[in-house]
Amino acid sequence: MDDLFPRALRGKGEGPGGADRVWTRIAVAPDSSCGGGFDPLLAKALVPVGCKRLVRATYTDATSTSVTTVGVLITTSGPTGMRALRQRFVTEKLDERTDLMPRTYAAKGTAAAGFGDDQRASWRVRILTDAPAVIYTVTGFADGREVTDPQSAGEATQRGATTAPAQSGLGNDARSVADAIEGGFRRALATFTEATS
Repeated sequence: MDDLFPRALRGKGEGPGGADRVWTRIAVAPDSSCGGGFDPLLAKALVPVGCKRLVRATYTDATSTSVTTVGVLITTSGPTGMRALRQRFVTEKLDERTDLMPRTYAAKGTAAAGFGDDQRASWRVRILTDAPAVIYTVTGFADGREVTDPQSAGEATQRGATTAPAQSGLGNDARSVADAIEGGFRRALATFTEATS
């Protein structure tokens, strides 16, 4: 699991204003089916590509003020199905809808213990087209405060954005952690492919 979800992630220049960021893994969820990992409408949108396995982990930033759940959904679909789903998400802007947010993994006894549905501040859903996977992140404040104006990572990282997710860097967290995990997933997939070819 350390290969997919490293104990620490480092993002050079990934924070607001180009600040370096470090995230520490605080919990890994047991392997599961897809039930409970997504809001109902997002789960419905992902049905066409199927679910083989869902793995999740939660990270906190260096100051323990923010928490980020990252998940990797391994699908049962081939490239055609993944491309079709990606196109639908792009065309209909499904990755920007607040009723299609991923759910958090709130592990007891950690900084994410109070990280529930109402605490979600920013998120990212990335559908790979060259691998059977959907990678997503969802971020919030570690103090458990409710967020009334969640904003997708794409919107929260735009220049001039003034929402709480934007100014607190939670949009940056959602984007950067997703990118880091995607990179690790691709390396692991390449290694597996080489080993079995």
